[in-house]
Amino acid sequence: MGDYTNMSGYYDLIMTSGYYDYPKIVNELISNADFHQVLEIGCGTGLILEELASRKKDVEITGFDLTEAMLLIAKNRLDKFPQVQLAHQNVTALSLDKQFDLAFSYGGVWYFVMDGVNEPFLVSHIYDEKANEEGLARVSEHVRTSGHLLLGVQGPHKDYQSPITNGYIYSQTIKPIAHGFTKHYFLHANDEKLMEQCIDYRTYTFSEALELLAEFGFTHQPSSAALPQFLSFVKS
Repeated sequence: MGDYTNMSGYYDLIMTSGYYDYPKIVNELISNADFHQVLEIGCGTGLILEELASRKKDVEITGFDLTEAMLLIAKNRLDKFPQVQLAHQNVTALSLDKQFDLAFSYGGVWYFVMDGVNEPFLVSHIYDEKANEEGLARVSEHVRTSGHLLLGVQGPHKDYQSPITNGYIYSQTIKPIAHGFTKHYFLHANDEKLMEQCIDYRTYTFSEALELLAEFGFTHQPSSAALPQFLSFVKS
């Protein structure tokens, strides 16, 4: 039977089955800012960092994640890249003893959702409002003045079910709650449940997000791209 409480062992299978376009993500990441030291906020199993490290060999790359099982996979994946360092840390107590030109999150701790013609809204993996403030304060301390914070942009979250590979079926359901939504993830194969995980996400309207980020020195830098992969913020 599968591990119903942890998707770490199935994360790569799901994400590399068309969930994200990693080359496209890194294309825009590279084009957004000039950087020599970069931090990924919630690096998961290292899929974005692998793409980035293979293309930016002269850049110091750091990633951190709260989930040890994810980080172990990332360490195995990224061991061949000497410019990459990984850390087991919680963003609310982040302490890396260095600053970065660029910090980013794409599906990590924070990201934006673009829902049709409506303004994007901020989604956080952290449901507690105070913890979000603590996390952004810690990230701000790790970004240099005039450095950038890039937060990924995704399409609308919705209920769906889709075959991914080798007879595996991924599905998710979305339910609204007081300050956000609950996402319930499932993975099945041959009528056997392999994985099930449920996460509460906090959401902020675009104006609330801009105000929150501004509290910690991050000012929105509008993009001319019609469908950006990231929204960019500059550290004052």
